[in-house]
Amino acid sequence: MIDVMYFAWVRERIGVPKEQIETSATTVADLVEELRAREPRYEAAFADLSALRVALDQDLSEFNAPLAGVSEVAFFPPMTGG
Repeated sequence: MIDVMYFAWVRERIGVPKEQIETSATTVADLVEELRAREPRYEAAFADLSALRVALDQDLSEFNAPLAGVSEVAFFPPMTGG
């Protein structure tokens, strides 16, 4: 099981802040494809990956990163400075 967390507009589109997912995905990109296939709200949230960032166990990562040993995946829009 992997904890998947959603922040900002990603959470708004999906409708939940966090969920536990049983997955056979080996990379973040594979997980995104599994989520997209679930239902339209996930498809909408993950329609444009260039508008998203991902963190694995609270470390900024890439979509081609492996999920082996990961317990938490977080999806969020890019941070802006100020």
